[in-house]
Amino acid sequence: MFTGIITGVGRIAAIHDLGSSSSHGKRLGIAAPDGYLDDVGLGDSIALNGACMTVTSFDPAQRLFTIDISAESLDKTAGLTEEGARINLEKALRASDRLGGHIVSGHVDGIGTVSRFEPVGESWELRVAAPQALARFLAYKGSITINGVSLTVNTVADAADGSSEISINLIPHTVQNTSLGDLRAGSRVNLEIDTVARYVERMLQAGVLQPARPA
Repeated sequence: MFTGIITGVGRIAAIHDLGSSSSHGKRLGIAAPDGYLDDVGLGDSIALNGACMTVTSFDPAQRLFTIDISAESLDKTAGLTEEGARINLEKALRASDRLGGHIVSGHVDGIGTVSRFEPVGESWELRVAAPQALARFLAYKGSITINGVSLTVNTVADAADGSSEISINLIPHTVQNTSLGDLRAGSRVNLEIDTVARYVERMLQAGVLQPARPA
């Protein structure tokens, strides 16, 4: 479990194939910030660009750790196949931690595409086109996770094909302390919808939220 509050920005230092076919995954070597691995143990969960991964080895002295990612996860995520790319890191939530963002599972629900990323006043406007399957979960002032960052939706524009474009305001602190500052129009990003919206959708499907009929 995570909160969407990024605790460090790492870099994909190495990518190694775990097999010779497209059905095999990859092993990623991640360079972490100074001191980031001091409290990390083997098997710990760290979210990379919002995708929950398991630490398979680590070397605090070299500031490096590795994760194994399956072919399925590679197919369903973005930004984890480019050597040298900066990525957002978040360690798993502890019971004593503050819930500074919102409840984040680390399971990517879909991939969006950046349609605009431009400065507006002292901040930046980020617009992302979300796929049709996620459109119904997006709401004005609702929460969404983009590349692991907990953000608030400012506007939602629904398209005729059922997809949606959301607009988000990024303050300078967020741009400077996450890898979101590297985004450009056309960049693909990992999206995770709000957990509450997920359960409300399920309850509506099951008819739980339908008004009771009079006796």
